[in-house]
Amino acid sequence: MHEIVVLGAGYAGLTAAVSLAARTRRGQDVRITVVNAGERFTERLRLHQVASGQRLADLRIPELLEGTGVELVCGWVTGIDAAAQTVRVDDERVLAYDTLVYALGAVTDTAAVPGVDHHAHTLDSAGGAELLARRLGELGTGTVAVCGSGLTGVEAAAEIAEQHPELDVVLLGRSEPGHMLGSNAKAHLDAALERLRVRVRSGVEIVKVLPDSVHLAGGESVAAELVLWTSGVRVSPLAAAAGLEVDERGRIVTDAALRSVSHPQVYAIGDAAAIRQGYGILHGTCQSGIPTGVHAAASIVRELNGKRPKAFRFGYIHIPVSLGRRDAVVQFTRPDNSPRRWCLTGRSAAWYKETVSSAFWPSLRWMRTMPSSGSFAWRRGGRYTR
Repeated sequence: MHEIVVLGAGYAGLTAAVSLAARTRRGQDVRITVVNAGERFTERLRLHQVASGQRLADLRIPELLEGTGVELVCGWVTGIDAAAQTVRVDDERVLAYDTLVYALGAVTDTAAVPGVDHHAHTLDSAGGAELLARRLGELGTGTVAVCGSGLTGVEAAAEIAEQHPELDVVLLGRSEPGHMLGSNAKAHLDAALERLRVRVRSGVEIVKVLPDSVHLAGGESVAAELVLWTSGVRVSPLAAAAGLEVDERGRIVTDAALRSVSHPQVYAIGDAAAIRQGYGILHGTCQSGIPTGVHAAASIVRELNGKRPKAFRFGYIHIPVSLGRRDAVVQFTRPDNSPRRWCLTGRSAAWYKETVSSAFWPSLRWMRTMPSSGSFAWRRGGRYTR
């Protein structure tokens, strides 16, 4: 029995597990185990909606895995012994593996700036987003500081401002919101934030967060009744502690097939992997993470069949950004994620973004029934082809 253990049931990990189950249900003597903190799937793409008070579908991992033969183990991974090829869960259970799929993802970096850990909310979990929603509902009036002007910060600021027009929302960050977009897309984003009365402060460095304010470099402070931190990410230290080769950010360094360069029986996918393409290292998004899960599954099956895994190739296609429930911008991109000349804006873009956000769960249900021959692969541009 070849033991495959998948750590993490986020977008990349679940994709790998379901794809593996579909590809190995005939002919391979394989057992697949998924380790995750709980049974509920976290739609990270929608946590800004949860934070603003909206209710989402309760997606349950056991329901998705029913009939696939995949076993779900609920618990926290507390250690990996790469030499013995074992994983420790909750310091009580030990799981042996022949192949490990490392998909533990990343969380918001709350350690880089003093006070963030104690005084700021994050969008790392459904529970955290629901807590933020309760606090927003209790405020009545006041200022909400969203720290981080990347896409997560933009979406959160817009969503909160739309759902809570009585609140003053200020978006703080080093860079201008939407700086990676083309000129037309950025102009639409800027206009949407202005329409929603989101105050934008770019070019600022946050040096401390207190219970009632955010302190900036140079001595200025911004008063805030509530702080949401969306700036920067960090990965689990488990891979480095296990002796796997990692980069300066703690991500597992992979070869072209997504295997650890130091421990080839370990596949690293999603945000926890430093995956190099011709244009640089992939940055953590669902758009790139889901294909890594599919590719890892296909590569593992190739190895089980005595074949060499193929190199992973990926090109970005878009940057979709929601701006509340009725507005959005979708910047179409070249494979290296640089903006093309055309984009979608307004209601059509909102429909596009919603279609993308809601497609993951149905696609996994479809994947459970795909041919087990392994003839499907994720190709550049994000499409399945034979």
